[in-house]
This record gives sequence, C-alpha cells and structure tokens, in this order.
Amino acid sequence: MKTKDNLNIIKTCLPFSLRAAVDNIPQSAQEIRLLVNRPVVVRACNKLYYIDNNLRLTEDFSDNLLILTQPEVGEAFSAICSYSVYSKQNEIINGFVTLKGGNRAGICGTAVISDGRIINIRDITSINIRLACEIPDCSDKVLNIINDISGGVLLCGPPCSGKTTILRDIARKISQKYRTALIDTRGEIAAVYGGVPQNDVGMSDVLNMYSKNDGFEHAVRCLSPEIIICDELSGEDDAVSVLTAQKSGVTVLASAHCRDEKELLSRPLLRTLVQTDCFKTVVFLGAGENVGQVTKVKHIDELL
Repeated sequence: MKTKDNLNIIKTCLPFSLRAAVDNIPQSAQEIRLLVNRPVVVRACNKLYYIDNNLRLTEDFSDNLLILTQPEVGEAFSAICSYSVYSKQNEIINGFVTLKGGNRAGICGTAVISDGRIINIRDITSINIRLACEIPDCSDKVLNIINDISGGVLLCGPPCSGKTTILRDIARKISQKYRTALIDTRGEIAAVYGGVPQNDVGMSDVLNMYSKNDGFEHAVRCLSPEIIICDELSGEDDAVSVLTAQKSGVTVLASAHCRDEKELLSRPLLRTLVQTDCFKTVVFLGAGENVGQVTKVKHIDELL
C-alpha cells in the first residue's frame, strides 16, 4: 500500500482539529506522534517536523505550534480502537493497536497492574502512529549474499536498521518455494487486521500475536514448516523455542538487536544459539544513512 493511501487511512484516526494537516504531511513520513499538551511531531526521512497553528509542517520549535489537549488525544485513541476499546484490549495491553493498511499505533499511558501483569493501559498520554512501509525486493542483497538459507540465518542490527522490513520481504520470497511459518508475536511483520495480513508475506502461514514459545510449538506440530521466521529474539524462552525447532529439522530465520560481533557474543541468549549451530550465518545491518544495508556477514566459524 502506498504512503498516500496510508495517510488517508491515518486521517480517520486523528482528532478532527488535526485532519486537515494530513494534506501537508510528506509521503516520506514514517511516524506521527500525538502527545497530550505538547506539539504534534512528524518524522520523515529521519528528520523531525512539527505542525504549526496553520496546520503546516515546520522544523522550528516555536510558540506557534499546534498543541493537542487530552480530550483530543483521547478522541484519536477511540478512533484508533474503532470506537470499541474493549475489542482491542489484547493489543492495548501489549502497547499497540494494528490499523488498516498495516499501520500501527503505539500506546503510552498509565499501566494497570494485576498479579504482576499489565491488564490495561489508561490515561493515554501519547500515541505514536507508525506508517507501514513495504519495500519489495529489499531482501535481494541479503539473499544473494547468503545464497543458502538452509543452515539458519540471524539478522542483526540496532533499532531502525530495517530488520523487520527485510524479514517481511524474505518471507514473501521464500514462501513461494518452501513451507514457511511466520511467528508474528507483535504483529509487525504481517500486520494482520481483521484476519487479513495487510503486508505481503507471500504464502507464509501467519501465527499472529502468538508468543514465540506457543508459535514455534504450534508450527512444528501442526504446520510441518521447512522454515520458521520470527522477529526480535530476546528471552530465554525464545532460545528454547529456536533450539527445539532446530532439533526438529526446521530452519530458523530470525532477527535480534545487536550492532556487532562483540555485542552479539556478549549476550548469553544469542551466544548460546550461535554455539549450538542454530544459525550458520549472521548478517549485520547498518542504521542511519546505512539503514537496510548489509555492513558485514559472518559465518559461524568466523564468530567462534
């Protein structure tokens, strides 16, 4: 879906006082941040812009900026939830709501805790709307460099380095050839809305909002995948899931937050997965001006 179409979708989720400003937001926009009693922020091409009282974009932080009130942010929150907050409760407690077109709204407010778990978020203080961005064929360089994915691939990079975007394109491509299961724990890869993936993930079986533990188990037992794709390995349970899949003969393609080999090997979870041959190849991505670019490729033998 093109950014212009996404902006039109986003328009319906904004407070009425802000909707006319959408026409002035560039198609390169990546995020729109709504904050209570603070200026509206638009991020485009990794630059920050503000919306002034004339609903125009400006780079100047001044006294002439549009300030949203708490009721206006609440109005946006209701619209994001399709005016049925209860129906979005499972997403809200995870901190986000998936919107039509694959867009996502990150929710920030006061956590309601019960038995040590978040059961709700109230008193919404800010909303970060992230516009969906699909880049067809962005994984070509990675796939060409790797050549053989059968040994498992770990895609590494700092935040905003393009890991999820590239994983999505890999899923689209390889699922045409291999039985592929996609464990979309936070709904960022396929962006399922109303039971339909808003992003193109090819022929992948999408396990939406499953924990990695449940998703891996369900996939291996019920879907007979040759490849499992997941995003953001982080906890001990994730390592167990990957190890179990690998022992079942399933190839895993995953991502992790780390900038280089030193950081990779300093994290016990990732070090264990590398040492146990779950991944034969580790690909490092750049950020900033090098976002999405392969900066280094290491075979398992070069890391240990």
